[in-house]
Amino acid sequence: MAAAKASALVAVLLVAGYAAALVSATTYTVGGVNSWMTGVDYAAWASDKTFVVGDKLLFSYVREEHTVTEVSKSRYDDCFGNDMASEDNSSGLTTVTLATPGMHYFICIAPDHCAGGMKLAVNVSAAPPSGTDAAGGALRVPVTVPVVVAAATGALIKLAQL
Repeated sequence: MAAAKASALVAVLLVAGYAAALVSATTYTVGGVNSWMTGVDYAAWASDKTFVVGDKLLFSYVREEHTVTEVSKSRYDDCFGNDMASEDNSSGLTTVTLATPGMHYFICIAPDHCAGGMKLAVNVSAAPPSGTDAAGGALRVPVTVPVVVAAATGALIKLAQL
């Protein structure tokens, strides 16, 4: 009977570990090593990434030389900022949490920057695709899960022997 309880607990711990791996948010540094600046192809940068609700975009840029402004599709297409629903941020380090599914559009409203390609569009999914993590790769189980499972299993075996 105790062995059955130990097996059940181990199974629960494994499932919890996999669930934690699935729901962990990813923080993306926009533009990678190039960061948020003119002359970067942000469509290419975003093309191999899967964004899900809860992920974060980290915009790193030269303070007060650039901005990060979330805009509507039409404002993105026209490179026109100052949407009433969004604030311009020129702090040099802006983190945006992707809180809703759908398309999200970001531009720099400094003169000629958006027209020069300093704009980003990301499609945010409600959940990661089946069999992948939030970053779009194969599922990754945190390293701590096997350690926790092994420790729990050892403790349960000792309890079962009492």
